[in-house]
Amino acid sequence: MRQTPVYPVIMCGGSGTRLWPASRPSRPKQFIPLVGERSLLQETVARVGALAAGGGRLVIVAGAAHGPTIQAQLAEIGADATIILEPEPRDSAAAITIAAAWIGGQDPDAVAVIVASDHHVPDHAAFRDAVEATVGAAREGAIVTLGVRPAGPATAYGYIHPTPGEGVRSVEAFVEKPDAERAAQYVAQGFLWNSGNFVASARTLLDELQAHAPDVLSAVRSGLSDSVDEAGAMRLGDAFRAAPKISFDYAVMEKTTRAAVLPVDFAWSDLGAWDAIWSASAKDAHGNSLPPAAHAIDATDVLVRAPAGVRVAVIGTSRLAVVVEPDAVLVCALDKAQAVKGAAQAAAPGAPEARTLTSLREAADWFRSWLETAALPVWATLGVDPEAGAFREGLSIAGAAHDPYRRIRTLTRQVMVYALSSAEGRPGPWAETARRGFAHLQARARRSDGLFVSRLGADDAMIDDTPRLYEHDFALQALCAMHGLGEPGVLEQARDIKARLSAWRHDAGGFRETGPNPFQANAHMHLLEASQAWAARDPEGGWDALADEVAELALARFIDSRTGMLSEFFDADWTPLTGDAGLVEPGHHFEWAWLLTRWGAARDHGGALGAARRLYELGRRGVDLRRGVAINAVWEDFTPRDAVARLWPQTEFLKAALILGETEDALTACNALRRYLETPVRGVWRDRMRPDGSFVEEAAPATSFYHLHLAIAELQRLADV
Repeated sequence: MRQTPVYPVIMCGGSGTRLWPASRPSRPKQFIPLVGERSLLQETVARVGALAAGGGRLVIVAGAAHGPTIQAQLAEIGADATIILEPEPRDSAAAITIAAAWIGGQDPDAVAVIVASDHHVPDHAAFRDAVEATVGAAREGAIVTLGVRPAGPATAYGYIHPTPGEGVRSVEAFVEKPDAERAAQYVAQGFLWNSGNFVASARTLLDELQAHAPDVLSAVRSGLSDSVDEAGAMRLGDAFRAAPKISFDYAVMEKTTRAAVLPVDFAWSDLGAWDAIWSASAKDAHGNSLPPAAHAIDATDVLVRAPAGVRVAVIGTSRLAVVVEPDAVLVCALDKAQAVKGAAQAAAPGAPEARTLTSLREAADWFRSWLETAALPVWATLGVDPEAGAFREGLSIAGAAHDPYRRIRTLTRQVMVYALSSAEGRPGPWAETARRGFAHLQARARRSDGLFVSRLGADDAMIDDTPRLYEHDFALQALCAMHGLGEPGVLEQARDIKARLSAWRHDAGGFRETGPNPFQANAHMHLLEASQAWAARDPEGGWDALADEVAELALARFIDSRTGMLSEFFDADWTPLTGDAGLVEPGHHFEWAWLLTRWGAARDHGGALGAARRLYELGRRGVDLRRGVAINAVWEDFTPRDAVARLWPQTEFLKAALILGETEDALTACNALRRYLETPVRGVWRDRMRPDGSFVEEAAPATSFYHLHLAIAELQRLADV
């Protein structure tokens, strides 16, 4: 008889919110070394990898954003695995179905050993012995879970009521996390902690999923059939998103007649809160778990975590957790560790009182208030030269003028912000502000041929009268916004500029920019944005045709059809430049994703919608998991090229996450973006975040207001959808 293959499967999802501030949605606990020097994922791989037998293989199921992190952590310990990436989290039923369906495609009779990536089991050998004791029952059709004999009543775990007997036995019932009184009753009655580990054949899992969760199985199979290779991992197709969001316990285990349990006695913890971390950690004679730079005086049962080089002292206290991160500090009684999830503080530099935004509605309200009560008033007063009526190029963090010159891209963007704010009904004299700035733009920056110059001096003297495509993208958008205020003559002016775009047309398609990078995606991106805006106001003006031309060029040349990656610079044949001459920006992946989703939805263009989703997933690979921010630039393999994070990529991350329904990512982007806005003078912003989470001290560029305004408007529009 052949040996049935065994496939260890690691479920690598979850956010570990009770372990804030070390664990964040962008950097879940499984990737952090919480107990020992290796991450929980690495410890799990070391524990279960040896179970692969008879041709089996280690399988990891995770979210698409974490693929590079998983590969890096596997490489650190010399491990290998099949990595399957979900385009969005759909809970444990879908994750287990992915593993079952993939393994079933290799061998339906193979046994899957399904474990979580973030559990702590110090005795690896005891765990493997327990699993091997379940394989026989699994081969005969049971779905066996490991039930841990409780060390005492606990309210943090679910429980299993086993039937009497020895070895693998049937399950009477699964019960949810109880209160303290009921937990004590469960322990007295011989109930077991539900470890969340499962051992079953692929055939059994698929049969039970077909019987009890067919919608999950159907979506997973469709996603697998449309999967693509992503840098050595398998990313499921978008059909997976249709899977219902439900746990495996609810979907299958509480309904199946095949549930079984093996009681086990090894030490186990899901490390769900800081008290569990303290319990699992090495301690001194006083019960304190301390890093080398920490000291405890007259203290007992204290847990301290801090980065290297940070010195922490605790004096005269007991049962306390002190967790220090570069941007946040938690001090928590160990007995209150379960409350961390609800009380987490986003202690941004300069704003330690700021509470984490926990819903899109809350975020929309916060950003609307910031925009209407701070940013719009500040930039309409301090941000305007009172003599010339021109918008300033920037403001210092203290609100002082920063006017080294006047770029036309800045003047047009500010006109756009105030005209749109007035049209949106935001309280304030914003139409007057927009008209004053627009009058200055027309009087000082418009050439005799109707086009605009590129740059003026702070005194309005001419510095660069070259007309550039990029500047005219925003001139068109400013004209469109002013058309919304009833400004006369702007429709004809916009049509005239569109006609003059022929001066920039390129023989190989698209347009060439003036300057050192003539063949670029960026100028086209904002031309698509301007065309979409005008198409809504001037249906007979040919704007839809221009938008279609740019979008099709992007799909054909700017975006690699094989990898989905967006390049920035090209040669004259629209072949991407690579290496030092090329550039890959996560922020523009998000911005194009937003624009192509809008264009693709309007045209019912499935290719554009698919490309937008792919751009978004690749953009997420440029999000620093520790800081939760999109960095400036990456290399072609998405390793960091410029780890500084400017403000504008965060707004584009937010817009793309919103339009694609990625709520968790949108909240991550909201909380990251708010850190840039917590400044001594409310209404200005910080522009560049260093890799250590600190900010560069410099003036706030006015050009960012355009990005912020559009993101806030999108957030308000979609917050309740």
